[in-house]
Amino acid sequence: MKRINAEVFKAMLKSGAANLSNNQREIDALNVFPVPDGDTGTNMTMTFDNGYKEAMAVYTASVSDVAKALSKGLLMGARGNSGVITSQIFRGFYQAIDGKKEIDVKDVALAFENGSAVAYKAIMKPVEGTILTVIREASWYAANELKGKPKMNMEEYFSVLVQYANTSLASTPDLLPALKETGVVDSGGCGLVKILEGFLASLKGEDITVRDQGLIELTNAAVMSASEEGFGYCTEFIIRLSPEYNNRKFDENILKNKLASLGESLVLVKDDDIIKVHVHTLKPGDALNAAQRYGEFIKLKIENMQEQHSNLISESSKKSKEHKKYGLITVAAGQGLQELFYELRADVVISGGQTMNPSTENFLEKIDELDNCENIFIFPNNSNIILAAQQACSIVDRKVIVIPTKSIQQGLSAIGMFNPEASVEDNERDLNEIINNMETGSLTYAIKNTSFDGIEVKEGDYIAMTNKQIVSAGKDMFECIKVLLDKMLSAKEDAELLTLICGEDADEEVTKKIIEYVEENSEVELEEITGDQPVYAYLFGLE
Repeated sequence: MKRINAEVFKAMLKSGAANLSNNQREIDALNVFPVPDGDTGTNMTMTFDNGYKEAMAVYTASVSDVAKALSKGLLMGARGNSGVITSQIFRGFYQAIDGKKEIDVKDVALAFENGSAVAYKAIMKPVEGTILTVIREASWYAANELKGKPKMNMEEYFSVLVQYANTSLASTPDLLPALKETGVVDSGGCGLVKILEGFLASLKGEDITVRDQGLIELTNAAVMSASEEGFGYCTEFIIRLSPEYNNRKFDENILKNKLASLGESLVLVKDDDIIKVHVHTLKPGDALNAAQRYGEFIKLKIENMQEQHSNLISESSKKSKEHKKYGLITVAAGQGLQELFYELRADVVISGGQTMNPSTENFLEKIDELDNCENIFIFPNNSNIILAAQQACSIVDRKVIVIPTKSIQQGLSAIGMFNPEASVEDNERDLNEIINNMETGSLTYAIKNTSFDGIEVKEGDYIAMTNKQIVSAGKDMFECIKVLLDKMLSAKEDAELLTLICGEDADEEVTKKIIEYVEENSEVELEEITGDQPVYAYLFGLE
């Protein structure tokens, strides 16, 4: 095949989307940190599926029109850093073939090179050893091979592109020490390779189809407007395995796969004969039935997130729509945190965080809602959400500023210090200074065995981290937290305030011990907050 038309391009997109979806969980598992928030595969699948559906809705004979719809869909549905970069790659691809009814091999090669250039330009501080490296090296080497073999057909070109993409992906650990230490390749780069491999399979007549339709339906269902995120039931339970399962190897993947098909934000941790589960689902009864076959419930909690969300929206809607100088948008998971952000004058709280990153479109919808505000500040509160927020800012013709808060702790501090009487420039400067001078810490569970920074981590261990560095891991929650607190307090000896944010998995006795330990070993003032956030039992902010 020498040329690609609209029909062929659609078939390639379908195969690429399916291959990405089929490998979604494996890509998620490439997370460098062994914590339950490795969601690159999920983010990229949701992003690409949004673009794919837009492209399929275009009835035209022009490959340019299909690429344009793909680009728009990816742009609006982009989630997470890798999702945003993917959207930029195909934005550049479309720009290079704009106006073409069909494209030849040379067009495709130039389009991918332009996609690489556009993606690099969109990122303020590009990091090598990521998806950016994979698209740059693969497109450059493939284009140069084409120069030496100008009669190369489409299948041959994509074979070369995929070959170099895989070679580049395999070298990512040599560029990022964190990847090498944990023995994984870059997850975003892996996702891109799966898309390209799907394209090649289609050109060979070996179109890839979705293996797990339940998973793609779940992913599609998760691509919802920000006002719908968080609906369903927050379902948590602890099961003690029955003797028949406790005395032989328990295959937790079977239960994980079943629960994953029923909901999202899944966390499953096994410790001896105890299984602890957290999942957001529309069918809590089905989740309980799936788990009960393995043993008896020790603890069970089900909360209606729809009702919580409706109450928050009701409170928010009471705010006057009179003209305002400022509008504040933030992101948080957990009713306690959402209520607190509203109390701190946030106008909109988008439900999301570590395990569910809002899309570019989610931010655009909320920006549009604040049509009574002259200036809008966005607080993403997660390093994997910042790019989507910034991308939304670049699309709208309004004054929107992203304060790059990388954690809930930074977000709370920044919004709490926001000055509605100050100028836009003064607020931006002061808030960036506040978040840059803050120490943050967190405690969660390990979802796999690994070694990081010389610390051995076992699945099910508690993990304490500060500023994306694992400082302790083990079976004793409080002992891990003590190491974390010592690290934080020694790093910021002039600190005056320690904020303790208690999540869904916080332990009352441990909380008391934390307060006593801080009072006995420092002079800082301690503020305790009930955040109800999932995944992270405790969050700490020191300023």
